[in-house]
Amino acid sequence: MAPAQQLDKNELQSLLQGCFGITAGDRTLTFLVDLPDASLPDNSDWQFRRNLAQHWAELLRSEPAFFERVQLYSFPHAASNNADLPDHIFRNSLTGRQQNTPELLREVLAGSDIVIALTELSATAPLKMLARELNFRGASMPAFNEKMLAALRLDYNEVHTRVMELKKRLDRAVTATFLFQAEKRNVQLQADIRFRTAHASSGLMREPGMVGNLPSGEAYIVPYEGEQQGVASRTHGLLPVQYGDEVVFYVVKQNHAVDVLGESHLAVEKRRGLLEEPARGNIAELGFGVLAPFGVTAVGSVLLDEKLAPHIAFGRSEHFGGVTSPASFSNPDNVIHIDHVYLPSLQPAISIDEIMLEYPDGSQEIIFASGDYTL
Repeated sequence: MAPAQQLDKNELQSLLQGCFGITAGDRTLTFLVDLPDASLPDNSDWQFRRNLAQHWAELLRSEPAFFERVQLYSFPHAASNNADLPDHIFRNSLTGRQQNTPELLREVLAGSDIVIALTELSATAPLKMLARELNFRGASMPAFNEKMLAALRLDYNEVHTRVMELKKRLDRAVTATFLFQAEKRNVQLQADIRFRTAHASSGLMREPGMVGNLPSGEAYIVPYEGEQQGVASRTHGLLPVQYGDEVVFYVVKQNHAVDVLGESHLAVEKRRGLLEEPARGNIAELGFGVLAPFGVTAVGSVLLDEKLAPHIAFGRSEHFGGVTSPASFSNPDNVIHIDHVYLPSLQPAISIDEIMLEYPDGSQEIIFASGDYTL
């Protein structure tokens, strides 16, 4: 039975055509799902993803003109996000791997034109590596749930256009200044984005070797972290973050949150966290999600919510081209990458009044004002 709000066959084909640019040479589509076990028990969203993969496979098999072969494979979960995938996978097995003869993952992927992973644990990083080697293209959809289906009905060509306009500007800019209003205070964070190239996650994976996330819709950049000898990061200011009903103001110097204003219980707790593990305070990402203007709303999952609006992340950055890695943390258990999305439904006590970019020639451009992009 099809999940509620499910894409119909035409919508699914439109999604695949828009994201992957299907051609006559694309003959094999492979769906991947991971399986729960005693160490990581099943949950309703996980069940939904497995059922969704099966339903999509059945829809596409009923339209053989679209793909000659549509495959569904499962594998035991990889134990952690972005861990290496197992060597063997199992065809058409959604409940247990013992039902079928195992097949080599690499052989299946090498014979696939397009791969879609609907997994509990993110397979994005290993699939990116495998795609470059084995020449498929793909979409990773970790933690996808039913509330996100609406985001798959978008015209990703339009999303791509908006994302690339932002990326183009971020690539040129040397500074990004965020003006916030929080608890009747006007504060700003000035982020140093010299020596960095922005990334685009637009939902278009049309070249062999490309893997991206779905839903997609953001441009993002890692601020300069001061790694060049004698060149300090210029990122500084106050960064407000709302936790529950309380707003905390982080004091940022040289791209690190080094203190927290105030003496509330929460402020003391957050200050202690920075002292115990300074790498937690690294400003790891400036993100510019674009989906809110398309009518998509927050669902309580970072996978989608960060694609809606501007967001700023703390923690590790090396997977985005920065220099703060797990080795930068004193304890592997302390490694984080936490996004804070500035959307009224998620942080109602904080608003972004303006985001302004400054370019090398000294010119400035406001790219966000009054709750929306100006591009």
